[in-house]
Amino acid sequence: MSNFQYKNNRITTAVLLAAGTGSRLQPLTNDMPKCLTEVSGTSILERLTHNLCYHGFKRLIVVVGHMDDCIRRFLGNSINGLTVEYIVNPQYKTTNNIYSLWLAREAIREAFMLIESDIVFDASLLGDMLYPDCIAVSHMLPWMNGSTVTISQSQRVSKLNVKHREIPGISEYKTVNIYSFSLPSWRLVEKQLELHISAGLVNDYYETVLAEMIATGSLSFKPVFFNAGRWYEIDTLSDLYESELIFTRNRARLKRRIPDKVFHVRPD
Repeated sequence: MSNFQYKNNRITTAVLLAAGTGSRLQPLTNDMPKCLTEVSGTSILERLTHNLCYHGFKRLIVVVGHMDDCIRRFLGNSINGLTVEYIVNPQYKTTNNIYSLWLAREAIREAFMLIESDIVFDASLLGDMLYPDCIAVSHMLPWMNGSTVTISQSQRVSKLNVKHREIPGISEYKTVNIYSFSLPSWRLVEKQLELHISAGLVNDYYETVLAEMIATGSLSFKPVFFNAGRWYEIDTLSDLYESELIFTRNRARLKRRIPDKVFHVRPD
């Protein structure tokens, strides 16, 4: 379905997956969940809620697990104009994001935006994602890994590649891990998620389901292009350092906060 059909029905609900342990960001995540890690003095979660508020979001569904009490204390029942609801993934240590998304199914009653809790981005990038059935993508840069998409000449996503290739194709773009869904599209995704969970595939990525559906033509996304220099996915301490370079110019502050010995520091 095209965004034109939803021009008077902007998305105002977001689902945030924040159950993981963030093990690759240790030792920072020994004492807090990854989404409370600060980038340029602002936590990932705080930046996200401000960005959602800026675009008029009203409802935030958060799937929690690791140190969920920290997230609950930070968000409470409402923040920045957002009503906050929690879904608990009690098996967060032994499952992947497919299980967290599946757990959120009963709380989803309208079109929504799906966001992962390790993404920092400028609020302005979200504007074209406010309508259903879109996927945020970015031109490939050397630091990027993970899933990619192939975009057709008609500007639709023709393939989702869950495993990143060393040399991406000319029509491949990195996924930013932000998606929007119409309710009809979500109901189709929900059925496929159910099949995977019932088969015990709780350690898969939800992208596996999306990839299958795109391949069969049962799900269609319009790509929304994010400027590669205005967002970052934070998995490791090195990622955190690089994201600080984007979101702050205070190099001295950065070096005091993150020891150089943890990873290779890019020269000035």
